[in-house]
Parts: sequence; C-alpha cells; structure tokens
Amino acid sequence: MSRGAGSFAQVRALVFDLDGTLIDSKLDLALAVNATLANAGRAELPHQRVFSYVGQGAMRLVERALGDGATPEEITRAHDFFLSYYRAHMLDNTILYPGVLECLEALASRPMAVLTNKPWRFSREIIEGLGIARYFREIHGGNSFETKKPDPFGMRAILTTFGVEPDRAMLVGDSDVDVKTARNAGAWACGVTYGFGAETLKEFPPDILLDSLAELPAYVDMPGENAV
Repeated sequence: MSRGAGSFAQVRALVFDLDGTLIDSKLDLALAVNATLANAGRAELPHQRVFSYVGQGAMRLVERALGDGATPEEITRAHDFFLSYYRAHMLDNTILYPGVLECLEALASRPMAVLTNKPWRFSREIIEGLGIARYFREIHGGNSFETKKPDPFGMRAILTTFGVEPDRAMLVGDSDVDVKTARNAGAWACGVTYGFGAETLKEFPPDILLDSLAELPAYVDMPGENAV
C-alpha cells in the first residue's frame, strides 16, 4: 500500500533491515544451514524452506532448521558451527539487490542506519565487504541490544542518537518483523516485495510497498531538503 509519492516528506531518518532488504544473502545462508545440518548428521533442507526461516536471528534460524526434538545442547553446537562456517563463506555469493546503491546514494544526506537481527560482527563485515558502510552512521545487529526486532528498543535507541522523532523516521524491511518494529516504535514502515518475508507483508502491510529501493527517494522528497 502507498499514500502517494511525496507524502513522506516529513521523513528525516531511515533505518534499513539487511537480509532480504539491502542484500541478497539467501544462497550463502542456505548453504551454511545445510553444511550445519550435514555436520550434525541430519538431512539437508530445500533452499526455499531455509529462506522462510530467515529473519529472527542466527540461533532461531538454526533451531528451526534442526526441527522439533533438538536438544539445547544440539542447538548450541549447531549454532556455533553455523556461525563459524557462515563467517568464512558469507560473501561467497551475497550481493546488493538492484536499486540499493542508487537509493543510498540519493539519500546520503540523511542519517541512515542498519538494524538487523543478524549478529553485529557479520553484518558489519558484509556491509564493509560490499562497499556501502560509508552510507550508515550506525550499524546494529541482533546482539547489539538486549532485545531483537520486533521489539522497538533498537529502533528507538538509533533515533535518540540521531535526534529524530519516531514520526519523522522510516524503517525499511522485507517482512512483518520490520513492519511490527516500525509500528511498535511509532515510525513509518516501508516494505519491499523481493525479500525473504514478502508473503508476511500481506497480513502486516507497510505504509508503502516497493519493488525496488531505487523508488524510495521519490517518496521522501529531494535529499537535500530533509537533511539533518
């Protein structure tokens, strides 16, 4: 859903999800999960099923991949293996989605941040490896705060640092987790149709839904006018 181009001119700050929003990391995540399952003596999963498990952090991803019946000890061992394997391979196939670089460049005058449930260290290294770290004043992962999305604490902490009120901020993501986070924080929500959690946006529609982030600058007016 959309309220029309130019109707978000009050937006001063933007906070972006990572996986499924800025980066197409699905293949590297699926390969890491299946390597983890193989190491645990379990059958591999279809990639599409792995994709549906992404968005709530690495521990939850591993737990869901192992399935019901996995013991806490098994989950911990698998999680440790996953983190080690994924860190070594997280940039093998991961790329920016089309339109991301154009969006970030057009909005570079605004304060922008990344808020993801992915571990901070991995998120930072991927963002640096793909050459877009310069666009973000802050990068926060699932272990940056005491709570993860959709809890609004991280979003509110970022906006406090930026000195921006929630109703003048927008969270951009691909799933219901991101929409819920925006709503809980009192911010605007922008969704993208191409990410991991696009199906979940049907039940939790954002204020604006885009096929490409290259479309976003037109909705928040000209970059220089809203800079903080």
